[in-house]
Amino acid sequence: MATAASLLKGGILLLSSCNRSVIAARILYPPRPLHPILFTTKPPLISISARPLLNSINVSSNSKATARNVVGFCTATDATSVVDSSSSSAQSTEASSLTDPDAIKEAAGLLDIRVGKILKAWTHPDADSLYVEEVDIGEPEPRIICSGLVNYIPLDHLQDAMVVVLANLKPRNMRGIKSCGMLMAASDASHENIELLVPPEGSIPGERIWFGSENDKENQPVAATPNQIQKKKIWESVQPHLKTDASCTAMLGAHCMRTSRGLVVSKSLKNANIS
Repeated sequence: MATAASLLKGGILLLSSCNRSVIAARILYPPRPLHPILFTTKPPLISISARPLLNSINVSSNSKATARNVVGFCTATDATSVVDSSSSSAQSTEASSLTDPDAIKEAAGLLDIRVGKILKAWTHPDADSLYVEEVDIGEPEPRIICSGLVNYIPLDHLQDAMVVVLANLKPRNMRGIKSCGMLMAASDASHENIELLVPPEGSIPGERIWFGSENDKENQPVAATPNQIQKKKIWESVQPHLKTDASCTAMLGAHCMRTSRGLVVSKSLKNANIS
């Protein structure tokens, strides 16, 4: 085992390594408590800026180490937030980097957005704020989807409702029930009013929804897999650009959201965010 100690301005950095390729770093800033961080990966290059409140911890490596390789057991909340947010900050920056309208439309084309019909809905038995829905999206079996709509939409409004479903998200366990998709909805700036997006009358469950003109239906790319959606942050890249316009039509920038029967709309929310 080899150890090294170096004195930094405003604090002391102690580094140790061993043949198990585990590095432990501890930083002491009187009178702050000890902030130990364990890296369970190959020894990375560690750069720590010695600020009085531990404002930043930067980790880089020539291996494939990322913030997901970090196991934090910090004893102070500021250090925990730094470690836990390092991955999400990088992902958020990457996801928000799409600004070119053509690139945004291309990314949106990878989403599998479909017309759905709610066959049955009930309150989640273990979560008062969640509904559980069985939704027909043109597959042999209905999808089970959990939605946090209890405080916004009465249960009886969901029965037999035609809806818009984002179908290629990775399934998520929602208090013991696997949710396989998301009902898309519009919400005002205060997030006090929420309305489910509504496909045009006559739309058929399972039809894929697209953005653009009627002719763009034939040019839709193959939808990405759920793993690709998650890994490439496709939904996070597209979602900030989804809104309703002054006529309540769902829009991606200048492109209308539509089925072969017409435009997708919100019932009454204008200039609202869509998620």
